[in-house]
Amino acid sequence: MGPMGSFWKAVNEVIEKSDIVLEILDARFVDETRNAEIEKKVLCRGKKIIYVINKCDLVPKEQSEKKKKELKPSVFISAKDHLGTTMLRKLILETAKKESVVVGVVGYPNTGKSSVINALAGREKAKTSSVSGYTRGIQAVRADKRLSLLDTPGVIPFMEEDEFLHAVIGAKDSSKVREPDYIVMRLMENAHGTVEKHYGVQEAEDPEQGLEKIAIRLNMLMKGGVPDVEKASRKILSDWQKGDINLSR
Repeated sequence: MGPMGSFWKAVNEVIEKSDIVLEILDARFVDETRNAEIEKKVLCRGKKIIYVINKCDLVPKEQSEKKKKELKPSVFISAKDHLGTTMLRKLILETAKKESVVVGVVGYPNTGKSSVINALAGREKAKTSSVSGYTRGIQAVRADKRLSLLDTPGVIPFMEEDEFLHAVIGAKDSSKVREPDYIVMRLMENAHGTVEKHYGVQEAEDPEQGLEKIAIRLNMLMKGGVPDVEKASRKILSDWQKGDINLSR
């Protein structure tokens, strides 16, 4: 069985063993980080799903509220800052309606699966380890007496050509992204001036001009003082992936 087959075998097993499945989504790209195939598998098996929208500290509150109305049940959290994890735990226990709950955790790379698990488990977090009797790669953490968490191995596969999504949610390192200037210009179009503001430059009429301004501000220049937009783009992507560029500001 190839890596893809092994991945789906493990995902199917996690869904089967779980009472509830958490799908971890990136608040900046909620729709793009949903996986219709996994959601269908969860519902077809009669299991319950909770949409956990992570990194809520990086988007405006009104954007969060709009998505919360569209996706039910959902919880907005910032696992990094431990915001919303108490509400998530409460929703899990209320939804499961049983004393001991097994929770499966799925999500694209860099949406924060591990952070959510750690936040739920808190100081009582057991060392993550493979579990005997499960498909290779499935990790289990006992959060407390009532809550056990199963983490899916590997990553949910993307369509290979979706370079933009790979880059903006950090599934691919900024140093390895092809055509980073194209990715950053698309990002700037979606972010409506937030990227330029982060680097202290005025929003330009078009993203290409804005990117050149940022390169100049960062003193990233080639011979003759020409803005090095590729170098600047990799810096912007790196800052974006780390969460330094905040859409809520």
